[in-house]
Amino acid sequence: MKQRIVLTLAALAVGLGLAACAAKEQAAAPQPEAAAATPIRANNQVTVDGVVVPVRSADLSLATSGIVDEVLVAEGASVAAGDPILRLRAARQAAALAQAEAALAAAEARLAELKAGARVQEIEAAAAAVDAATAQIDRLAAGARAEEIAAASAALDGARAGLQRVQEGASRDQLIAAEANVANAQAALRIAQAAYDQVAGQPDIGRRPEALELERATNAYNAAAAQLDDLQAGASDADVASAQAAVRQAQAQLDSVRAPARPADLAAAQAELRRAQAQLDLLKAGARAETIAAVEADVASARAAVDQARAALDETLLLAPFAGTLAELMPEVGEPVSAGMPAARLADLTSWQIETDDLTELDVVRVAEGAQALLRFDALPGVELSGRVSQIKPIGVNKQGDITYTVVIVPDQWDERLRWNMTAVATITAAR
Repeated sequence: MKQRIVLTLAALAVGLGLAACAAKEQAAAPQPEAAAATPIRANNQVTVDGVVVPVRSADLSLATSGIVDEVLVAEGASVAAGDPILRLRAARQAAALAQAEAALAAAEARLAELKAGARVQEIEAAAAAVDAATAQIDRLAAGARAEEIAAASAALDGARAGLQRVQEGASRDQLIAAEANVANAQAALRIAQAAYDQVAGQPDIGRRPEALELERATNAYNAAAAQLDDLQAGASDADVASAQAAVRQAQAQLDSVRAPARPADLAAAQAELRRAQAQLDLLKAGARAETIAAVEADVASARAAVDQARAALDETLLLAPFAGTLAELMPEVGEPVSAGMPAARLADLTSWQIETDDLTELDVVRVAEGAQALLRFDALPGVELSGRVSQIKPIGVNKQGDITYTVVIVPDQWDERLRWNMTAVATITAAR
């Protein structure tokens, strides 16, 4: 404040030619509060208040809301452009990306399959089907071969002979042989019975070999007697009916072989040939251009879905847009973050400038870009730095009833002791 008052008095002394005593009296007089915010003009100079700010800084925010899962950079640490600063929970976004990538892979595989066309084996199988259908038509048109007719006739003769054997029943030789088997079995049974009777009184008769031999002889006799009864009884009605059915079946097969092809059979064979030929032609021609275009559209849509899912996943990561220092980090792990709300402040602390928004519309017209300026700092008494006006922002804002403009001053050199938001007083050389 004292420095500002001294500058003010010095400027007034030069401009108005006041006496030294009057200047001292004015320096001792208290200044009104509003004078601090009003630029001081003396001759061709404008003195304004400003603050030290980095040349480049940004308040960073996320494009999506979520819960902070991991903080990757501590406050005060340096980062390079593109370095991640914090990450939100992203399980849902990662799953959506995996699903979209799977859909893209399926669409690309379908497109590759269409463009590749049919495999050699598929074409060969279709050609074989055409040959088989052609051969079937030829067989129907040519009729049965002599060998087929002879085989069917032989089958019919065999069925008739079987029926005759069933109807005639057993021969005399079969009956004599069966009666002999019964007699032999009966003799063996008597011998076994006699041997058993000799030891029947023994306490272990059930475990003796005579008992086993008697049982075997009994079973053999019963089997021989049953066979003889069966031969003597002759064929049953069921046996005759079965043999007759076999004859009819053989006769039908022979008639079918001898009969010419029916028009319906020939038409069916020709239809099968056309179907097989059409399938072969389709395989050779490959996919239609319209089908390929539709699948290519599906691939493009799937790629867009992957890009969208990947973008949604990327939005859960806060990245540094430029190299600098993480000056401030607002949220911590587990805290919610809203989309668009500042989450971190990044700045390049290697270069600084002075910003002031004190120039009113009456003063800004007297200041030009490139104008020289002298910088003094409240925190560093006695330090003066020269600089130049690098920018005058074109839009003014209403500040307590006055329209003021922001002016940026770049110092020619720097003092390492200065920090962000330290106050400064800038004396700008203005046009007359």
